[in-house]
Amino acid sequence: MPSRLRRPVAAFTAATLLLAACTTREMRIGADDGSDACYQRRVQLDSTGNFFTEDIVRGAAVGAVGGAILGGLIAAASGARGGNVAAGAGIGALAGGAAGAMGGYLVARQRQARDQAELTALIGNDLARENAELERAQLAFDLLMDCRFQQAQAIREAHRRGALPTAAAQAQLARLREQAQADVALARMVNQRIATRGAEFDTAIATIAPDVKADYETRKAVAQRSVVSARARQPVAVRLRPDPNAPEIARIAPSEPVRLRPAAAGFAKVETESGQVVGYAPASAFGTRAGGAPLRLEAPPAAPAAAAATDARSLAASNIARRDNFAESVSTAETAVRSGFELAS
Repeated sequence: MPSRLRRPVAAFTAATLLLAACTTREMRIGADDGSDACYQRRVQLDSTGNFFTEDIVRGAAVGAVGGAILGGLIAAASGARGGNVAAGAGIGALAGGAAGAMGGYLVARQRQARDQAELTALIGNDLARENAELERAQLAFDLLMDCRFQQAQAIREAHRRGALPTAAAQAQLARLREQAQADVALARMVNQRIATRGAEFDTAIATIAPDVKADYETRKAVAQRSVVSARARQPVAVRLRPDPNAPEIARIAPSEPVRLRPAAAGFAKVETESGQVVGYAPASAFGTRAGGAPLRLEAPPAAPAAAAATDARSLAASNIARRDNFAESVSTAETAVRSGFELAS
């Protein structure tokens, strides 16, 4: 590299590395002062985000450095001097970063593969690893939210027994809400990283299994149109996830009108009449408004079990569904946090 280009390129690279280094775990989630019983759960969620950052950031960094060098060379070749060379390097870095971060995954795998079968196998292996990490991220987020809502329930129970004064209970719940909001913000950051990588995988999936994405979206659209107006037959516990062991976040009173959408494992997504998602409850706990007729909900598209998803098509379908499920769980938790930390809940 010509000596006159080394300084701007080195400066840009150093600034990039400094920016990455500044995003420490403590900056993202705060230090452990011993007062947060769910802190280790938050650490676990944050650690899952490292996986979804690593490869895509490395690809962008390589593209950015290459773009910076190319931009600087072009500027120098055109007779630019000093600051103009640095500006050219900066512009090249932006372009290089975009190229390295978008579409680079498929191109890299295509270069490595000798034929379509090998390309499919390479992408399939990557999808299997990605799906395992998505499952890990989902579990980490579920456990963190479980911890928060269980804490809230313990505070309300202590207040009900008279062991905790009202003012103290309200203060503890307010603090807990702040922590849960920070948890959701962290989960949204992880979800953004998942979505960035997901865009790369979508491009690759379209190459090895072009109809998988469209099939998933079609089945999801059909399921989401299956909305039923219903009433609870008895008091119904609404849970954070379609899981009988998930924390209770709300309760539906007998005969209260709701709207139901299909969910997994015999559960329904419960919405208010205005369309606000409340949470999940067993579909069998509700009857239709007209005489309690049996509910009919179109089953939503499900993610294949990790052990069963071995071929490229199943791995691709599982990847799409798991990404979608994680994003939806974050959205549901965000709504639950806004209303789920009241003393009367």
